Amino acid sequence: MKTLVIIPTYNELQNLPLITSRVRAAAPEVDILVVDDNSPDGTGEAADKLAAEDSKIHVLHRAGKGGLCGAYVAGFRWGLEQDFDVLCEMDADGSHAPEELHRLLEQIALGADLVIGSRYVPGGKVVNWPKQRWVLSKGGNVYISVALGAGLKDMTAGYRAFRRQVLETVDLDELSNAGYIFQVDMAWRVVQEGFDVREVPITFTERAIGESKLDGSFVKDSLLEVTKWGIRHRKQQVTGLAREMRRLGAKGIQNWRKKHMI
Repeated sequence: MKTLVIIPTYNELQNLPLITSRVRAAAPEVDILVVDDNSPDGTGEAADKLAAEDSKIHVLHRAGKGGLCGAYVAGFRWGLEQDFDVLCEMDADGSHAPEELHRLLEQIALGADLVIGSRYVPGGKVVNWPKQRWVLSKGGNVYISVALGAGLKDMTAGYRAFRRQVLETVDLDELSNAGYIFQVDMAWRVVQEGFDVREVPITFTERAIGESKLDGSFVKDSLLEVTKWGIRHRKQQVTGLAREMRRLGAKGIQNWRKKHMI
């Protein structure tokens, strides 16, 4: 299947040649799309040079820093227009090992619609994270799993492979852009649409070069949003159950009346 790896960048000048070379070595058959948000450190220009030297590397320039969700949505749309069958998300900082991409693509080949590289399924792990951050991430994912009942261990994970049919079905314009919550939003929508979603273990390694774009506010914003979704989902479940009980009750009464000729 024709596969595209989307790598958003903002000030990743040092990391970009490293991650693209690793992808090309690990999966030479896939294409790479660098989505750069007008990085002031020259990442966009470096991406253009890489693309000029390698026909498998492409670049999409955006006008400014529009956030990770917007970068991925732009990348998805570009990939769909170019007729790619599988579209993948990957961080530029090396936290997602290109050498593990085959795990995601193998499950796609076996019929999965969305495959998530998970830190929290058996075999998954995190390297070089402080204990507090691990607890925050792990605890947040447990809360999200309970609130939404999606049956997934790592809904905030950003290492993913999608079949194009998934991205054509989900309304990309409606994704929440609050912090990193769009990853949860996307996975939740895919689950609700009835697609086959699977998780595979990965080793997530904290970046060695540059600074994280993540700030603490995303936790509060994300969990508040998830709480709203969970409450709405439970209300819909209760409403649906009540409707079904009324239907079954009415049907039972009709059957009883027919039986007793009333």
